[in-house]
Amino acid sequence: MITVRISRGAFNPDDYDRIAKLLDESRLRLDPSIRRLEGCLHYWAGIDGSSNTMVNVSVWRSLNEAREMETLTEMKLLADEITKLGVRFERPINNYEVLWEI
Repeated sequence: MITVRISRGAFNPDDYDRIAKLLDESRLRLDPSIRRLEGCLHYWAGIDGSSNTMVNVSVWRSLNEAREMETLTEMKLLADEITKLGVRFERPINNYEVLWEI
C-alpha cells in the first residue's frame, strides 16, 4: 500500500528567511539518512511565504516504512532545532493510504 506522509509546520512571518535557510540546508544532514531507509520513493521539503508554513512530504511503499521516519535520529534533531526557532508542527504527523494516482 503506497503511503504519503505529510508533516506541516507554521511559523511567524518575520522568521521566513531563517526557516527557509535552515530547511534548505537540512538536506545535507537528512539526505543520506532518508536514502538509507527502506521504501522511500520520493521526499520533498517546501516552504510557503504567503501562508507562513512549511511541509515535508514523502511517498513510501508501505505504512510501516513511512513510520520509520518517526525514529530517524537526524529528523528528530532537526525538528527540535526548528521548533526552537518558533515553528509549530501539527501533531500527529499523518500517513495517508493512496487510493489513486495519475
